[in-house]
Amino acid sequence: MINPLTYIHPDAKLHPTVKIDPFTVIHKNVTIGEGTWIGSNVTIMEGARIGKHCRIFPGAVLSAIPQDLKFAGEQTEVFIGDNTTIREFVTIHRGTKDKLKTVIGNNCLIMAYCHIAHDCFVGDHCILSNNTTLAGHITIGEYAILAGLTAVHQFCKIGTHSFITGGSLVRKDVPPFVKAAREPLSYVGVNSIGLKRRGYSLEKINQILDVYRVLYVRGYSVSHALRIIETQLPATDERDEILTFIRESNRGIMKGYSSKSNDDIS
Repeated sequence: MINPLTYIHPDAKLHPTVKIDPFTVIHKNVTIGEGTWIGSNVTIMEGARIGKHCRIFPGAVLSAIPQDLKFAGEQTEVFIGDNTTIREFVTIHRGTKDKLKTVIGNNCLIMAYCHIAHDCFVGDHCILSNNTTLAGHITIGEYAILAGLTAVHQFCKIGTHSFITGGSLVRKDVPPFVKAAREPLSYVGVNSIGLKRRGYSLEKINQILDVYRVLYVRGYSVSHALRIIETQLPATDERDEILTFIRESNRGIMKGYSSKSNDDIS
């Protein structure tokens, strides 16, 4: 199961079914779950917690110390969920004293050359396409898809079921259920195709569309749009998720078609 040309620190804890190809290095204080495969020339450093049935392709470096000048050697970790695939030359860094961990959820696909910095949280079923880069302290909700060459500013939040087009620069928070494109990054519609694939009914999708028509299409300030959404649109789980996301946004949300001050969330 484990090639003799692999180095495994005696303190690492690997399930007996783990398979490791040659020239990989596993440092101390690492745990790897049942059925996980690790390709050649992978480096897994101290603090990595890797789940079951993951696939880690050649050249990946997991749980290196963060590229943060304030990091002072704290005992921090990287958590990678079950059934997650990490492709070639991905780098994922440990947390800092802020959150003490970086987390990748279950059933994620992290494509080649992606970078995930310290203290990020990536939810379940997310896809990060080739060369996507996350700065520190970023939160990505479940089922989000970031197309290739997307770069995300530190402390940004990306909502559940959102889709961000390739080559995007994400400087503001991206609300749930939307498609984002253009420069600067803007709302270009609801991610209706993705929602249909995940079992959302046409009625639910239309309710989400109604929320975003008020927020982005009619030209209201964000604060005024939120009042209209809360008082005039029927309460649904999706409506409430959108409202909560925007009200908890620290960086402000991305712009819309005609809004000139979508950063105002007071």
